[in-house]
Amino acid sequence: MYHVPDYQQNLSLRLSEVLDDIGVSEEMVLKRRRSVLLEETMLTITRMSISNHSMNIFGSSCEGTTTVGLNSDTDFLCCVHDFNVIQDYADWKHGFTNLLMIQDNTTSPGYCLLQQIRDDVPLPATHVLDEDHVRDASGRVLLKNTLYRDVMPADAVQHGPSWAREGDPGFADADYVFAFHCNSWPYEARPWLDRQGIGSWPTADMKRFAVNNGCFVVPVGSKVSQNPELEWRISTSQAERCLMFSLNITQIRCYVLMKMILKTFLQHAGEGHITSFMCKTVLLHCIEKTHSNAWQENNLFTCLSCCLHVLYKCLQQENCPHFITPGNNLMAGQFSAEVKALLLERLFHLIQSDGQALLEVQIDELGLRLQIKLSRLYLIPENIPSKKKKCLEISLPLIGNTVCSITLCIKELLIATIQNSPVTTVQNLLNVLAYYKRCYTEGSKLEQKASSLLTPMVCSTLGTTIASINIQTNNTVPPEALDWLSAGLNSDVASSRLKLASVFYSVGNMVETEFILRNTEGHYGFGITEASCGCCLNKVCIRKRNVCRSCISSK
Repeated sequence: MYHVPDYQQNLSLRLSEVLDDIGVSEEMVLKRRRSVLLEETMLTITRMSISNHSMNIFGSSCEGTTTVGLNSDTDFLCCVHDFNVIQDYADWKHGFTNLLMIQDNTTSPGYCLLQQIRDDVPLPATHVLDEDHVRDASGRVLLKNTLYRDVMPADAVQHGPSWAREGDPGFADADYVFAFHCNSWPYEARPWLDRQGIGSWPTADMKRFAVNNGCFVVPVGSKVSQNPELEWRISTSQAERCLMFSLNITQIRCYVLMKMILKTFLQHAGEGHITSFMCKTVLLHCIEKTHSNAWQENNLFTCLSCCLHVLYKCLQQENCPHFITPGNNLMAGQFSAEVKALLLERLFHLIQSDGQALLEVQIDELGLRLQIKLSRLYLIPENIPSKKKKCLEISLPLIGNTVCSITLCIKELLIATIQNSPVTTVQNLLNVLAYYKRCYTEGSKLEQKASSLLTPMVCSTLGTTIASINIQTNNTVPPEALDWLSAGLNSDVASSRLKLASVFYSVGNMVETEFILRNTEGHYGFGITEASCGCCLNKVCIRKRNVCRSCISSK
């Protein structure tokens, strides 16, 4: 790379220090990733044990490319495995609902149609099954992308293929989208496998991972589609996540800075706007076309400037090619002439400011922190959170998300397994535990951790159910019930112990009941356990008797 002026190197180093102080460090990025991947795994093994769905979490929260101030949404992709999506009749499966991906001169690049194929023989279906299907001019029976529109909750808002839900206090907003999985890599994306970047990035291993994991089809058409209700977007999200996981800390910081600039200067232009996915795409193109040694801490500002120049050029040409399928223009139909002109003007001034604009970024006090670093004023004002406090602001919600994920998984599990018949309920719970056991013995480290967190609560519920059946019939508690209750005794602080106490109380065993209650009270003492409300999970708050003051004042 060309010689970088000394002032740009100094600015780059100070920027790197500021980003490290607000939690964009290797340690915190990895912590975010581990937490979200654990959440994803818990949701997936739970849903696969009771239905044929899996859950993926994509975007900033999973990549670790966010900050407290950016307040990024969590993007959930619910994959429905009831359909066998294929690109070739050789992948057709007997007895499955088979859907053939079709790309022709009517489909937009990066999109496809889904043609219904018979489940008894590998031939096109000829009958329109229901209102979710339609016969096109060529006689093909196609599945409409409006299939899951009716399942959106009342408190959610439709955003393209997804529906958005506001997060509870202390938790991020969430976007949910349904999708189908295709085991094979998209034909349209195969040229990317042979494309060679400078410095051999992406690597052969990354491309091999992409091919082995296939793709998704998401129910949304292109903005310039001739058939908006029939097109499905081809998503390579798993491959893109793999690419993001391979980035070094400077590349991640560059992306975070782009999003801060986007949110500060480029999101007030009316109906069209540049998206964070466009910024990510620009970043990936820049990484592919530069040597890896360019992405160093003392070169951060130069790398950021390079990305902004490429983004400006994309906007000029109204063409931001998808990184894996370049024929898919992410900016197609996105901007009116007026909005485009306004965005170009703002981007031009940002580039020309030569770093001055960064001082105006208020997200995570970035501008003020940078000014202090550049001025060599090492006394940080009291109103600016320290690095330690920022890391705590990140870590607390991650712990809260793990706790809430366990609760959500168990809630979904109980709704699906508890039946009117206690005997059926017991068998359902035994089946779930058998599935968790397989995940633990045969699965990945994440699956082992997820199943070990979920199993104790299921054991406790199973023990209570078996005990209830026997208490109702002969007023006894069988050893089997006590074994399951004991296995779940440490699932949490109190509820599992209270379940055991209620079982002994129901058969009149007051000695054991009193012993367990006293033991529980000891575990639940204020010096050992601290209760927390949801709003405390996203900030370090001042508490009064375990309830934060903001909660007291709002009551």
